[in-house]
This record gives sequence, structure tokens and C-alpha cells, in this order.
Amino acid sequence: MKLLNCLFFLFLFSVLSCQTQTQTPKINGVSFVSSRDSVSGNHVKPLITIHSNYAAVMPFGYIQDLNHPDVKYNTDRQWYGETRSGAKHYVEELQKQNIKVMLKPQIWVRHGEFTGNIIMKNEDNWKILEASYSKFIMAYAQLAEESQVDMFCIGTELEQFITARPEYWKMLIQDIKKVYSGKLTYASNWDEFEKTPFWDDLDYIGVNAYFPVSPKKTPSFEDALEGLKPYKKNVETFSKQHNKPILFTEFGYRSVDYSGKAPWNSDRAMTQVNLDAQVNCTKALFETFWGEEWFAGGFVWKWFINHDESGGEDDSRFTPQNKPVEQVIKSYYNTFSS
Repeated sequence: MKLLNCLFFLFLFSVLSCQTQTQTPKINGVSFVSSRDSVSGNHVKPLITIHSNYAAVMPFGYIQDLNHPDVKYNTDRQWYGETRSGAKHYVEELQKQNIKVMLKPQIWVRHGEFTGNIIMKNEDNWKILEASYSKFIMAYAQLAEESQVDMFCIGTELEQFITARPEYWKMLIQDIKKVYSGKLTYASNWDEFEKTPFWDDLDYIGVNAYFPVSPKKTPSFEDALEGLKPYKKNVETFSKQHNKPILFTEFGYRSVDYSGKAPWNSDRAMTQVNLDAQVNCTKALFETFWGEEWFAGGFVWKWFINHDESGGEDDSRFTPQNKPVEQVIKSYYNTFSS
């Protein structure tokens, strides 16, 4: 009998060990913020410390206002990390440390206006915008191929542009595929992804996961779990309908009061630091999504290159750096690392 019991427990241990070893690895990413400066291996080491295996490199193009059709990029007035040469350098330094890269060129509208509201007033300006955006995005698609990055993001939160010009986006994706051979996604806003028309042409359904989860000043872990339930159901259903994995192209919560109420809110007038709210909401997001087979992983918003000087327990912004939530991310990334 003792022998049978021993054999049973050995078998059980073996099964559990196999399950642990075959835990599906995830994209455990950071949004690697563009800087004035170049980077070195020392800037990348903190990513390794938290078991990150991916970074989003984000060069920028600029538009004067929501109705202006001309995308300016790669100019002398931009920070080094926002330019083509800076992005190439960042990619190279990350790859040296075996960190995979999603190249994610983005648009910034003057005064920080929401890119989802970019819309032209006439056909001529739509044509100018299309030509200008194509030039911008194709330059970085070519860099993505040249640098052999693992993933390329074709745009970020451009809902009105996509709604008004769906055929343009279909053609743009085909043009990108002519020059870039890696995986493709688009970073849709959390309330946009179900209306985006071209997921079947991409590899990942990209979602900027700023789901509102609780109106409370300090949501508990349980509050945030409950608040995420309907979003999980919608995202899972959508993933299975399209037979595509979900990727959180951005995720994160500010270390501020009411951080779960409108997680996208970057209002600098919100200054009351609340580290518990950030921890509870972030932990709930991991518990809700990271263990699901249809979920690919995500990129935390946001990670500055000078780690020792970033974030901290007096900081109310998004970055997890040098805050209790950094250890939460490290723990989950370790569990779901490749």
C-alpha cells in the first residue's frame, strides 16, 4: 500500500511539474519611452530583472491639430529616441540583451489631443493625410524589416481615421506586408477594438487595455476583479470569433486615487498618490488575463530608460518603476516567462 501511495504521489508530482514547465509563455513587455539620449546595456538590464522579454520602441510623428493632414517625422526638433536613427539604436541595444521588439510608431497631436479624434474636413485633406501617414508608417516598416524586429504596430488609437477610410487601411496593410515579414498588430483603444475592420489581416488583436473597473478611490483587488469580468468575456468572445490572440499593446494603472475609474486619464491635476490602487488593479488584470490561452501578453505603460531616476513612491504617474507594483509585474512576468 505504501508503495502504491508513493507511486501515486510521484505521478502527481510529475504531472504538476509538466504543467508548470509547459505554462504558456507570454509577451511580457514594457513600453520603452523615447528619450533625448542614447541607451546602453545598463538601461536594458532592469527589463531583465523584471523578466521582461519584449519592449515596444516608439518613434513619433507629429500633427499640428486634429484637422491637419500633414504628419511630420524624423526632424531635427524631435528627441533622439523619437527619430528613425534613435529607434534603430534602441532596437539594437534591446536585441543585444535578447529582448524582442515591437516597433510601434505613433502620432502625437499638438497639446496632447486624442488621436482617435483625428478627422479631415474634406476629401483633399483626407488624401494628403493618407499619403503623409503612408510615408511615415512605411519608413518604419522598412526599419522593422531591416532590424528584424519581431512585431510591427501599424498605428495607435486612430478610430476616426479608420472608420472614415477603411479601404485605405486595407491597402496600407498590404503595402506593409510587401516590405515587412514579421508579425503585425494595431493598437486599438479599449472601446474601439470591436469596430476595427481589419483584424483578419493582422496577427494579433491589439488592445490598449484601459478598461474602467471601479469608481472607488482605492479599489480592492476583489473590486477590480469583478470590474474586469465583462471585459474579459467580450475580449475572449471577440478573440475566438476572429481566431486571433489578444495582445494588450498598452496596459497599466496610475498610482493615484480613482485609478480604476478612468485608467486612461493622464490629467496632471490628479496628484494624490495611491500605490495600493495601482497594485490592486494591476494584480487583478494579470489574474484575469495572463493565464488564458487566447491571450498573448502585453506591454506595460510606461517604462523610462533611466530606471533609478524614474517613478518612485511619491510619483502619481503610470510608470511602475520603483513602486510596489513593479514587484507585482516582476512576479507575474516570471511566472509567464519563456
